[in-house]
Formats: sequence, structure tokens, C-alpha cells
Amino acid sequence: MKYALIGCGRIATNHIKAALNNRLEIAAVCDSKPEAMETLLAKHSLEGDPSIHRYTDYRQLLTAEKPTLISIATESGLHAQIALDCIDAGINVIIEKPMAMSMDDAEEIIRRSQAKGVKVSACHQNRFNIAVQETRKALEAGRFGKLSHGSIHVRWNRNRDYYTQAPWRGTWAQDGGCLMNQCIHGIDLLRWMLGDQVEEVYGATRQQFHDYLECEDAGMAVVKFKNGAIGTIEGTTNVYPKNLEETLYLFGQSGTVKLGGTSTNNIDVWDFSDADSSDDANRGLQEATSNVYGNGHTSLFADMIAAIEQDRAPYVDAIAGRNALEMVLAIYQSAFTGKPVKLPLQHTASTDFTGLFSHS
Repeated sequence: MKYALIGCGRIATNHIKAALNNRLEIAAVCDSKPEAMETLLAKHSLEGDPSIHRYTDYRQLLTAEKPTLISIATESGLHAQIALDCIDAGINVIIEKPMAMSMDDAEEIIRRSQAKGVKVSACHQNRFNIAVQETRKALEAGRFGKLSHGSIHVRWNRNRDYYTQAPWRGTWAQDGGCLMNQCIHGIDLLRWMLGDQVEEVYGATRQQFHDYLECEDAGMAVVKFKNGAIGTIEGTTNVYPKNLEETLYLFGQSGTVKLGGTSTNNIDVWDFSDADSSDDANRGLQEATSNVYGNGHTSLFADMIAAIEQDRAPYVDAIAGRNALEMVLAIYQSAFTGKPVKLPLQHTASTDFTGLFSHS
């Protein structure tokens, strides 16, 4: 299957690795900075491959290459427009998180992809973590019983060096803060596990230590789900001196699970009233990962390839991307107004909150 990558920054190496692991034909890469393309290709010993074409304008790539699948790994603020252009060209697309920076763009990606019959996968790769998949299986089998509540804690560190590497980071137009960038994976998992249907979100955000950014470096929220469950969210890039954990808790009438590690890749607690010997493998499960992004990109790419070949929806579809974005924007809106926010959210964009942390 013919594949191309748009955007060759920090996360792009996971995309190239996933493409290679799935034996995709890498036809082209694109980045506005030629040196970024060369650095990425060299990292994977592909710099001398004449069959991989380089583009600095993705529109030229779409016209010249016509790949079956493209993944988008640019700065977040460009995701939606590039995705819509890919969809209009009839190309299936994997979009790095967040799928878009506004609800209108997210809804348009869903609408247009359905109208054109194009597959879209939002890159929430942690859904494919072994620990997450085992938890999901238990949930779908009803082993938790009635859900009581759950929480996600993303306690990470990002220092000034991280932000100065790319000036778009920490801006309302191109990135958002810790909730939109670092914590959206965990927020996606919490919403997905607790039933997806959200009634109300109440949030607070702060900018504690990163006064050179536009956005938050700490955020908290309480989420009311339509099924009666309650969720809490804690996200930050203020943990000293390095990433601590990404931890998901789920509490039901007949089950308790705690997923830990730096990116919900371990099972720390696994207790069910209907326990049997098959549960032993899950207790203390640890999936080795080389970085906080985990191993899920390869699985997400494999699922997307199968979705295209079988003409089915991808496991993590555009609606999942929209739902995760909606949660973050609802927290931002609540923090901005000081009031709870009812869902569904409409016509809301990250740029609506420009000036929230203005420095006098």
C-alpha cells in the first residue's frame, strides 16, 4: 500500500517506524524544512532511498503521488486543513492528535470523510496498549458491573528546551496547553472507558511555571457521564524533575483496575469478583516502551490498513478524535467562564481562549 507522511517533527519517527513495521510502500515525505525530512529518513536508514520523494508543499505531494494512505504529523493547528485536503483528494488519512483545534473543523472532517467514503483514524494509539486492551475486554464483558467512577492522571514534565525547539508549541492557534497536547490521550481513554456520553464538564486551568507560553501547564476537571459515572482529570507538565506517570483508574461494583507506567502501559491493580486463573497474566503486566508514545502506532497503522482493505471503520475513528477534542475544549471553556459546560459543544475553538493567561 502506497503511503506518505506529512510533517517530520518529534512524533514523525513513530509514524515512519509504524509504516516500516507494516511494510507500507513509503512513497514520499513532506515538511516545510528540508533538513527535517533528511534527519528523519537518516534516523531510519532511508536517506539513500531514491524511491522516497521529498516535498516542501503537501499539495504538490497529493497531486503527484496519490497515495492510498497519508499520516499527518505537523503542528496541531494545521491538522484539520491538511486532512480536509487529503479527504477531498480521496486519500485515507491518519491524523495525529488533536484531530483539529475547533469543533467546526472536527465535524467537517467527519462529514466530508463520510460523504467521500474516505477512512479517517485519529491517532489515539494508547487504545492499543496491551493493558488498555485487556481492560477494555473486561469492560465489554461486563466484569466491572455498574461503573462508579474513574480518573486519569497525566503527571509529566516539559521544560523550556522542549518549547523552544518548536515555537508553535504552547500557542492557542497551533497547539493548546498540557491538556490538549500531552493529556489528550488519557482524556480519550477516560471518556471511552466511562461510556463516551458526557453530560457536563467543570474544569480549572492554571499557568504555574511556563509564563513564556500562551496556554496552561496544569488542568483539572470533573466530568459527569450520562450513565451516572463520574470522572476526574488531572493533567500537567509541571512534575519535577521528569515524567512521573500516566495512570488510569476504573472503579465498578465488581471490579477495580489501575493502569500505570509513564503512558498507561502497565497494569498495577487488577481485581474482579469473578476472578479466575486467566487473570493472573494481567496482574503486574508491564509492556516495555522506548518512550512515552508507547508501541501503539504500529497497531493503529495495522488496523487502518485492514480498515481500508476490508472497507470498514477504523478502530479509532474520526468520531473518537472529535470526542477527545470536545473534552479538552469543554475544560478550557469552563476554566474561561468559571462555570460548568454542558455537552455537546458547538462552534468552540482553542483560539476562543486567547488571552486567558495574559501577562501584564
